[in-house]
Amino acid sequence: MTATGDPGGGSRQGTGPGIGRRLCSALPSAAVAAVAAAGTVLVAVVDPNEPGHYPPCPLLALTGLYCPGCGTLRALHALTRGDVGTALGLNALFVVLLPVAAALWVRWAVRSWQGRPFAEKAPHPAIVWAFLALLISYGVVRNLPFGQFLAP
Repeated sequence: MTATGDPGGGSRQGTGPGIGRRLCSALPSAAVAAVAAAGTVLVAVVDPNEPGHYPPCPLLALTGLYCPGCGTLRALHALTRGDVGTALGLNALFVVLLPVAAALWVRWAVRSWQGRPFAEKAPHPAIVWAFLALLISYGVVRNLPFGQFLAP
């Protein structure tokens, strides 16, 4: 028997964290998936095209301008019906970024299960600024006359 208490004399390296620790580390990503699934089911069942079910966009209500998120609920509703064309017409940015968000969630879930952090380091500031610039640009362009095709 070795000093580690292993009768075979070998070490137990490479076996990774125990199942209990894995489940605990995977809970946040599972909770996010559950909330996203519940929200998607709600939007699929309660049609956002009918007035009175969801609060209006505050920016749209106050200024008459579309924010980058305007049309997202209706686009998600269309996606739950398999109508990608309508979803693109309501909020193209949401439809394009949805697979990216899903891929990032899968990475988070897998790395959590493995007991590893989501990322080894923070994203480069240029990526964060580029994403913010994309959101702002999308919000501005969809309110200009030549960008009306992006308006919901």
